[in-house]
Formats: sequence, structure tokens, C-alpha cells
Amino acid sequence: MRIPLIAAGVVLAAIPVFWGDAYYLNMLILIFLLATMASSWNIMGGYTGYISLGQSAFLGIGAYTTAIAANAWSISPLLAAPLGGLVAGALAALLGLVTFRTRGNAFIMITFAMLHLLGIVALNWTSVTNGNDGMILPAPTWERNYALWPFYYVLLGLLALTLLMSKTIAASRFGLGLTAIREDEEKAAGIGVNTSAAKLAAFVASAVPIGIAGGVYGYYLGFLDSRAMFSIVTSIMIVLAALLGGTGTLWGPVLGAFLLEPFSQLTNQLFTGPAAGAWRLIVFGGLLLAVLLFLPQGIIPGVRQALARRKSAAVGKRLAPGDIPAWLTVREGARLEVRDVRKSFGGLTVLDGLDLTVEPGSITGLIGPNGSGKTTLFNLIDGATKPDGGQILLDGRRIETADRWARSRAGLGRTHQITRLFPKLSVLRNVVAGSDGTWAAPAITGAQAARGVELLELVGLSDYRDLPAGELSYGQQKLVELIQILMLQPRLVLLDEPAGGINPTQIEQMGALIRELNRTGTTFLIVEHNMPFVLGICDTVHVLAGGRRIASGTPQEVRSDPLVLDAYLTGASQ
Repeated sequence: MRIPLIAAGVVLAAIPVFWGDAYYLNMLILIFLLATMASSWNIMGGYTGYISLGQSAFLGIGAYTTAIAANAWSISPLLAAPLGGLVAGALAALLGLVTFRTRGNAFIMITFAMLHLLGIVALNWTSVTNGNDGMILPAPTWERNYALWPFYYVLLGLLALTLLMSKTIAASRFGLGLTAIREDEEKAAGIGVNTSAAKLAAFVASAVPIGIAGGVYGYYLGFLDSRAMFSIVTSIMIVLAALLGGTGTLWGPVLGAFLLEPFSQLTNQLFTGPAAGAWRLIVFGGLLLAVLLFLPQGIIPGVRQALARRKSAAVGKRLAPGDIPAWLTVREGARLEVRDVRKSFGGLTVLDGLDLTVEPGSITGLIGPNGSGKTTLFNLIDGATKPDGGQILLDGRRIETADRWARSRAGLGRTHQITRLFPKLSVLRNVVAGSDGTWAAPAITGAQAARGVELLELVGLSDYRDLPAGELSYGQQKLVELIQILMLQPRLVLLDEPAGGINPTQIEQMGALIRELNRTGTTFLIVEHNMPFVLGICDTVHVLAGGRRIASGTPQEVRSDPLVLDAYLTGASQ
């Protein structure tokens, strides 16, 4: 791959020297601009999964910042363009603090509103932007024979740097965290990814190159008009280029830009007059809809999928005693205390002053009829939901207000009733996604890969390390989710129906794995409807009904408790 890239770079660098046709140089300048913006957008929209329709706002911010600085300081706009990137990044950081309270369609609408609002500000802040009169940038000082060369090479270099940044992010733990957020943000937080910080950093990283490009583009045009610089058509083209080539890939946005920009030039020739902008919006909006409907993956992912050879479902091995890696041994399992915890949804009280304790090093069961509050309690313990009152303590420290990722780093791990893996990521990437490491570290270090493979061998799935996790069977996904949590070396593991939906052989395998892990010191709290499983594996069992604990004791004591029998027969405790 390296040789073709070097060859392509040499060819592009030589074009102005050996083939100086102004039309094609202008075309390539605009392609480089669009590719830079689409590759930057891809960090936020492709890697992280947050679709923004407001990225052209950073183009306008960069252009106006550059023009103001160049005119005020009498310097070349090319020298002032990096300042445009810095201002765009700072604005992204400020906006991110507000916009990331939302996600999905709400985030799309907020970014669109941001673009529209900034356009209005640029139009009406006449003392700074000259409003309708626009801003004129200093004329280039180099010879007319080379009029386009500086713009060509600066934007080509900026594209190369943007691609390098994108590649570096994709290969880092930061990038792995972003893709985990894209697949399942709540799950990512649950395995220790600081989602708020990661999203903010990705938004800033996606804004800076666009801001710099805006400064260069404004100088290229020589004149700034707020309507053109804050155009929704430009934002749509950015998104469309990334979608067309393939979001989440390095080269997809570049391919999309090379295909889309010539079509854009064609529409400029076809549509003229006052209604040209409206027609271009219709055309590109329709094209965006067509791509979403008929080519949702984009060209590069579609080709990869067509060429991929899929493996059949894996067959797990039976667990052998002594297979637990030594590095999973913990000094002491965690102690969990739930004190007077209350939770209501509207007028429905789900937990009503609940108290219970999970002793360190135990396997504790939590049972009760449907609607008794078991899963809600798990959600409160791991931070998916906040309690209305009461305290939750892990080893004596209150955690009920801590972020989910912080609870994970404190030694708390959780699986879910319906498995929540990152389906498009490989099995190995799923296993190591929550591992410790700085953002700049490789996505998977050699040591992490070795530990991940060791855990996969433990459950008989090492041959499927490179298979997308979504292609595993449901029972195999249960096992992968458990070892994903084990990679964090937790001291307390919450298992939400680990035996649910899997066959008897896998239930036996799951039970053996839990016992072996418990012997190494790990504490378990298990919610389960499979009574033979939970009563056969647990030391202590707590029984919930009506949001309260109605019984606690050994499995034998709980099994014969009249209150427990009544709760399961009536569905509630009076």
C-alpha cells in the first residue's frame, strides 16, 4: 500500500509543474478542500457516530478569523490560516459542552441550528464582518504564472496532515474508544471509556483542519460572503462525500470527494441565477437521501464486505480447571453495600428503601419475580441510572454519583441481560476495548493482545478473534461479554442473567468459569431466573419483591422461605 501512496503523492505534486491547466488545477484545489473537510468530519461522524450537519460553520469561522487577522496585522492569509483552525477548535470545544448532552437526531438538528445561527451572526455583526458587503482579503503577492500553486500545495499538504491525523487516531486507544462509542455509547462508558472527554476531543479534532482550510479557501476566493461561507449545501457535501466513499474508513472521504466535486462543478454550470442555490440544495439533498437508501455502507466498506470470507459459527471448548490466567487473581474481592436506595419512574416505585450487602469474595444471587427491581438495581449500581435517594458503596466509598467509566475503573464490571457487544468490531477488539492505556497508546498493544487471546482461548473462541462480534452466536456473545469485563480485572462483577438464552452445555461452561474466577478472589452478584443455576452456584441469595428485600440467606434457606414462595406465586409481597 505504501508504494502506490508514494506514487500518487508524486503524481499530485508534479501536476502543477507539468500540467498547469488552470481549470483542472482549480478542480483539484476544490477536491483537496472537500477531502480535507470530509476526512475531518469522519473523525466525528465516522469514528464516533455523531452526525453533524454544521461542519461548514468551522469553514466560515476559519475564513473570517484568517481575514480579520491578515487585515489587522498586514500578514499573508496563509500565515494567519492556522489561527483560524485554533479559533474553530476553541468554538468546537465550547459548543461541544452543550451539544453532547444530546445524541442522534437531536444532535443533528442542534449542529444544523449552530450553522444557521453563526451565519446570522456573521451577516449582522457588521463592525467585524462587514455584513452584506463582505470582506476583501489581501491580494496574492506572487507572480500570476504561479497564481494557483500556493493554494494547491497548501491544501494538498493540509489534506495529507489531516489523513495522517485520522490514521493516527484510528490506530490509537483514543480511536478504539471512539468506535466503541459509535457502536454502543452506554456500553463503552460501562467498560471504562470516558465518553464525554472522548467526544469533545473528537469534535475539536474534526474542527481544526476545517478551520485552517477555511482560511486558505477564503484567500483563494479573495472575498468572503457570509451566505456562502456558512452554507448548508457545503455541509451536505461534506457528509455526502464521507458517506459515498465510506464513513469510518481512512480513504472513503477522499474517494467521495474525488467523485463528488466534479459533479458539484457540473451543477454550478447547470444552475445559474437567483434560484441556483435552492436547486443545488435540492440536488445534493436528494443525492444524500439516495446514498443513505441504496449505498448506506459506502463504496469502500461495500467492496470489503463483498470480498470478505465469512467463517462459520465457532464451537466453544469445555472449560478445564486451572485454565484461569494468573493475572486475573485479585487480592480481595470488592464489598458492595446498598443502603436505603429508592427509585421511581413517574408514579411507579421500583425500589423502595432497599438495603442489601454483597460480601467480598462471595457469589451472591439476586432473585425475584418480574418487575421486582433487579435490573433497575443493576442499573443504579453501574451508573446507567441515578437513584432518587440512598447510598451505594463500593469498599466503603460512595459511588452513586460517580460516572460510569469511573465506576468501571474502580473495579466494577457488568454484563447485560441482552448482550451488548460492539457488533462491527472484531472479537479481539471487543475484548480489549476497555483496557488501560493513554489515548496516544496503540489501540491494541502486544501485551493487551496476548491477554485478550488468552481469555478467548479460555472460552474456546481464539480462532474467531478477527471475526466481527455480531456474527457470533448468542451464547458465544455471552462468553465474549464476560471476558470483555474480565479484561478490566474487576473485583466485583454484576452478571445479568448469564444463563439466559444459552444451551445447557454453555450454561455448564458459564457456571464453571464463574466458580473458577471466584476462587481467584472475584466477587459476583448474579441476577438469574434459572433457579437451579443460581441456587447451585451462589453462597448467599437475596430475594426482591415489590422493590424491597424480603429474604436473604443460603440457597437452602431461601428455597423454603414462605415469603419467597408467596412472592413467586403472587408476583408481589404484601
